[in-house]
Amino acid sequence: MNLPQPGTVHAVLENFLGHWRGTTLLDASAWGPKRTASAEISYTRAAGGYAVVQSYRHTEADGTHFEGHGVFTVDPDHNDILWYHVDSMGLPPGAPARCTWVDGVLRVERHSDRGTARHTFRVDNDVLIHSAELRLGEGQDFVPFMTSECRRV
Repeated sequence: MNLPQPGTVHAVLENFLGHWRGTTLLDASAWGPKRTASAEISYTRAAGGYAVVQSYRHTEADGTHFEGHGVFTVDPDHNDILWYHVDSMGLPPGAPARCTWVDGVLRVERHSDRGTARHTFRVDNDVLIHSAELRLGEGQDFVPFMTSECRRV
């Protein structure tokens, strides 16, 4: 087993570290019509550099909100990044999802009995962009679910 080095994860996610504010566009879905929400996201070093904690919250015009918290860490046996995630939908978290990191873009698919969520994270021209697509059920195409665009504060 190759032990990870402190800072391995935050070195990969260095551009994400900090506090961000902006908007989230929620596409029309089973959870509601197309709409926007104000969003706040933070990425913080944790566990002596072995992890990065992600916090996300959006608030809609009517005051309802959604929040999610993730932990990125390194799998020392495979030398890739894992994402543990839980959110205010109230469903228990599944196994951690494996991430791919290519040219400054972090991609991850989270699978469950309900379907698959495909997330993409990147910083482009000082804008943090997090998009998610859903595929509910078998054999269906991914459809856009949400896109957050935030600037560092």
